[in-house]
Amino acid sequence: MELAGQPLRRIGLRLAEGIDSTLLVLVLSLSLLGFAALFSATYESPAFVVRQLGNLAFALLAMWIVAQVAPQTLMRFAVPAYLVGLAFLVAVALFGDVVNGARRWLHVGVTRFQPSEMMKLALPLMLAWYFHKHEATLRLRDFGVAALLLVVPLGLIVRQPDLGTAALVGAAGFYVIFFAGINWKVLGTLAGLGLAALPIGWGLLHDYQRKRVLTLLDPTTDPLGAGYHIIQSTIAVGSGGLWGKGWLNGTQAHLEFIPERHTDFIFAVFSEEFGLIGNVVLLTLYALLIGRGLMIAANAPTVFARLLAGAISLMFFTYAFVNMGMVSGVLPVVGVPLPFLSYGGTALLTLFIGVGILMSVHQHRKLVQT
Repeated sequence: MELAGQPLRRIGLRLAEGIDSTLLVLVLSLSLLGFAALFSATYESPAFVVRQLGNLAFALLAMWIVAQVAPQTLMRFAVPAYLVGLAFLVAVALFGDVVNGARRWLHVGVTRFQPSEMMKLALPLMLAWYFHKHEATLRLRDFGVAALLLVVPLGLIVRQPDLGTAALVGAAGFYVIFFAGINWKVLGTLAGLGLAALPIGWGLLHDYQRKRVLTLLDPTTDPLGAGYHIIQSTIAVGSGGLWGKGWLNGTQAHLEFIPERHTDFIFAVFSEEFGLIGNVVLLTLYALLIGRGLMIAANAPTVFARLLAGAISLMFFTYAFVNMGMVSGVLPVVGVPLPFLSYGGTALLTLFIGVGILMSVHQHRKLVQT
């Protein structure tokens, strides 16, 4: 019996190699909460849950593969990934598919995908590579070059328009620049210039984007139009109370008052059914995930690994903050999924690849730079 069990033991050890158990438990716990909310939001269409199980299986496989790749190897893919992602964004601008008034999708062979998703990882990879290469002679002009590397893809994504993805990509790039050690005076100056440019930015927004911002201030001005999402989601969040209405007992979701309840607004379904206690558990899991990621970043052996791990960790924060903010009526509705809970394959794959990168950095934390 022992001899028969040895091959299985070796397989188990091989599968567990490079996997950080803390990160794995945290992301699987979040995914299980996501399946509970997704089943409730789509209980009349169980195919959503089945498809999400397939998405999760594929994402876990991608996470495992990336976790086996050393950060030094990942660094070799930084420039090619950035250039390919940039080329895809240009291709979208020239001949991408228009869906609901936005040009975001690109046909490749028999399928189509959203190239902006690729930039959520390709951009921090590129910036981390750039600062790693200039670590010994880092100057202000290097931060200027980094800003240019950030602005070019960001402008192409905003042009689509896709402000939600642009916010995530921009935040991921900013985190790398911030962790690289940008001067606080420079940061303050840029913040001041950004505030001064708000009137110009307001004029560049599309009509529906301006309406979203104005509706955020007073959703009742258009309760059946632009304000509908915010009004219904805040009702769901507030009606959950302390303990929630119970799993499968949420009225806002089951009576179909909440739009996009299985994707961007799944937090409203979760809040209504699990209440404040459930939200505290959810926030605790996110905090532990982000904290674990930052701890891995702090112990990383190279500048590249440290900057990349730190940016990915705070990317999880940005996902959660923006989604919960828009569902709670604190931020405008921009179409950002709740990490590991919202239905969707592309975002889930991006998130798990990010987790795989953190595992890779942790596994190779004792390596010295060569």
